[in-house]
This record gives sequence, structure tokens and C-alpha cells, in this order.
Amino acid sequence: MLPILSMRTAYFDCIAGASGDMMLGAIVDAGLPAPELEAELSKLHLKDFHLHINRVSKNAFSAVKVDVHVHDDAPERHLADISRVVEDSSLSDRVKATAIRIFTRICEAEAAIHDSTVDKVHLHEVGGVDAIVDVCGALAGLEALGIEQVQVSPFPLGRGFVTGAHGQIPLPAPAALSLMKGCPVAGSSIDAELVTPTGAAVLSEVADGFGPIPAMNLESIGYGAGSNDLEIPNVLRLILGESAGTSGLLTETLVQLETNLDDESPELVGYLAGKLMEAGALDVSVVPAQMKKGRPGVLLQVLAKPPHADSLSHLLFHESSTLGVRRREVQRDSLPRRSEAVDTKYGRIRVKIASLPGGQSRVTPEYEDCRQAAEEHGTPLRDIYHHVEHEAAHALHLPHSHAPGHSHSSDHSHTQDHGHSHPEKEQDPE
Repeated sequence: MLPILSMRTAYFDCIAGASGDMMLGAIVDAGLPAPELEAELSKLHLKDFHLHINRVSKNAFSAVKVDVHVHDDAPERHLADISRVVEDSSLSDRVKATAIRIFTRICEAEAAIHDSTVDKVHLHEVGGVDAIVDVCGALAGLEALGIEQVQVSPFPLGRGFVTGAHGQIPLPAPAALSLMKGCPVAGSSIDAELVTPTGAAVLSEVADGFGPIPAMNLESIGYGAGSNDLEIPNVLRLILGESAGTSGLLTETLVQLETNLDDESPELVGYLAGKLMEAGALDVSVVPAQMKKGRPGVLLQVLAKPPHADSLSHLLFHESSTLGVRRREVQRDSLPRRSEAVDTKYGRIRVKIASLPGGQSRVTPEYEDCRQAAEEHGTPLRDIYHHVEHEAAHALHLPHSHAPGHSHSSDHSHTQDHGHSHPEKEQDPE
């Protein structure tokens, strides 16, 4: 009988849509202490804002309202400025990378709408300090809550008009609508903006799936309040719990893009693979193939979350000689995993720990950390791997830990104390 494995799951129930302040309020109401949120946001090193957090009532529903008060002299920023703020912060690497992807997608959407380029787009409503705080606060808050999986309800779309930097904007706002590509949406009779570009960008980026509330052991519920008073409670509901299943596998729907290249140099293919990973691809494969007329070539395959499929497809057209890109939805089963950092005699080394259906754990040291340690200490890379696997198994108390591909026939003795582990967040599994 397979064991029951669990994942800490967050479900965003978009009762009246989603916006940056609603996400922050829901995260605080669901259990993240306000001082902890403020501590995370202090890592941005921005001096031109402060938070005002209080409890309000929306149609008799108690909810938390988070307002980002920006000082009058706070500058508006372009993408390069925003990226610099994020990179220079003390937030985790995962939060930084995700935040930059989110703002890049917003810029791409705005550039397409205004027939401009990403580097020239001036992000008005989403380029200010409040948007940086909303995006980074939501990501850091989810990380602080230990969320391993995010599910989201379909986005409700209101109608009407709002006033923006360019005048009257029809709802749903074009930028928000573009950012929801690949996500389920449903029209609403409410004449108001329900899903803002910030809300659409963040939730479409972090979502592992969309649909009804997933099966879980319910732990806490949070309500984040929006600014307007509507005929329905203007709240975003966040449901937290432990999702469980007997398969021991995580199943998600992804998009696979692929194209055949028979006239591209190897250097350009390698460069393109790197650019695709930077742009949000989960995995990139280059497979040798025999093309028409006997030409040697490659099959380039890209695995991505649905919201990233369009931008990655555009990148393929811009950075390669392809004339066509195939796409299809695929189901991926993957092992639950987490990342830890272990103190060893070679320094602090990160490891991935995957939970197998049978209850065992698989430890895989991070190559880059091990490579750096091998070069610094003049030790064979294989020995570094063996030592880190041994230390991780003891420090983390893993059941029947093993790492495929590395021999354990030799018994290494250690005279020093076993290392201590430090939890780390990891990027999406490859």
C-alpha cells in the first residue's frame, strides 16, 4: 500500500477577482503575521513607502485590507529600473526570479497593446512602488507560509470602463486580459474592474493549476479586501491546507513547444536554449534528428507552464530560423520535492530531496555547488557528491536515502560532526 504524501497547498478563490492589495490582505488573514510581511518587504531596501494594514467589512464579510502608501517623491520606473530594484534586494533568489518574470510579462503585454517595445514601455499603474511591493510581497508571503502548490479558481471578468494613464480603458483591461492567456476565465455581470494586471500576472505565474477547490485537510482561511464596494463581497479568499493523495505524484498540465531546425549553428542553438530557460521554460531539450533531404538537424523541445507558452513561442521565432512551432498540452507526473542546504566540510551545499511513492527519499546534490567545491578544494567531483549525499542523509534524517547514478560501494568515514540543514526554496522541477 502506497503511503499518503501531502503538500502545503494554497487555493486562491477569486470571488470578486484579484489585485495586489487583495492578495496581500488574504495572505495576512490566512496566517502570515503582519510584522513578518513588513520584514520581508524591508528587504527591497525602498524608503518611499509604508504599509497600512487594518480589518474592514465587505458586505458583512470581515477581511484584511493592505494599503501601500507611496511617498509623493517616489519615482515611476521602467522594466530595467524595476529589475534593478529586485536584483539589489535581499529577497530569496526564487522570489527575485519570479518577480522579474512577472514584470517582464507585464511589459510584453503592454508593449504589444501600445505597439512598442519592452525596453521603451513606461509602466504607469504597475510601474510604481506600490506594484513592486504588491508583487514581491505576495511572492515572499507565499514562500514564508511554506506553500508548495498553488491552485486558482477561474478569473471572473467584469465590464465597463476605468480611467488610466491613457484615458478610458475598456474592461477587462487589455493588459490583464493578455496576461490571462492560457487561464480559465468567466464573464461577470458586475460593472467594475475585478482582475487587475498585477493580480492576473502574479496568479497566472504562480498557479500550478486552475479549477475547483482541491482536496485537502483544511488549515486556515483568509480574506483580502479590495478597495471598491460592490454588490457582492469584494474579497479574494485564500484557503490553505495539506493536500494528500496515495499516488505520491504531482500531476499538472503543461504545454510542450517544439520545432525542427536544420540550418542553425550549434552555438546559436545553445544560446537559444539558455534564453528559453531565462524566459521561464521549465525544460529545454535538443535532440539530434534526420531532416528532409537527408539533412542532419535538431528537434528543439520546450516544456512550459501555459501562461508562458506564447512568449516562449515568440522567442523561438525571433531567435531561430524556424518557420513554425508546434504546441500541445501534456500531463506531467512528478515527485514531490524540496530543496535544503547542508553544511559540510566543503562548505554549504544545496541538495534536492525527492519523495518516492514507496516512502524512500532520493537525494541529489546541486551540481554547481559541488563543482565549485571541487575546484576550491582540489577534490574529485565524485568524492564531493558522495560526501554531500552521506551528510544530507544523516543531517536530514531521511528514510532509506539514496541517489541514483552514484556508487556507494566505498564506506567513507568522517570524524567531524554531521552538518546542519537549512531549508531552501527551489525552482520548478525540470
